Amino acid sequence: MPTLSEFTLYHRAVRDVRGDRLLPLNALRDAHPDIYAREAAKYAGRKQLAAERVLPLDCGWGDVLFFSPVHPGPLLNAAREAGREVPPLRFWTLRADALNPARACVKRVRPWPGGRYTPPVLEDYAPYDAPTLARVSEPSATTLQRLRSLPPQAPLILWSDVPHVLYRGTVPLSALGEVRA
Repeated sequence: MPTLSEFTLYHRAVRDVRGDRLLPLNALRDAHPDIYAREAAKYAGRKQLAAERVLPLDCGWGDVLFFSPVHPGPLLNAAREAGREVPPLRFWTLRADALNPARACVKRVRPWPGGRYTPPVLEDYAPYDAPTLARVSEPSATTLQRLRSLPPQAPLILWSDVPHVLYRGTVPLSALGEVRA
């Protein structure tokens, strides 16, 4: 039986991190309004997502940190196989056992039928535990094919169909490692 200590989580490295902790979006609003404005702009055209509730954690989308249980290397390599020029990118790593399981969950990502947002249901979430991470820590064939098929001008969104680890809290920067992919 695997344990959380056997898994690594990934987060795109922030270019201008401030302070000594990684903060969720809503905490940035007061702490660093300029960074908040830049990061909140990513939700333009996706306001429903920004207002989404994270049901198992009883909080909003902007109250959690997002991590991927999937190493970014295979995802970026799939995009590179499609002919995209993607330089090596920095990602932070975090040992999965650094998060309090009571403050975390795994969200399965569902496609938006016809491009329309559908609110989450409790079945979209799984517990944050080693058996769940074992099931979601490898990219699916569908995800790799999506990345190999992206037109060169399309935005490169690595994790749009990869389960997310959501964490209600902050993470000390000292707990983060780094990998380039």
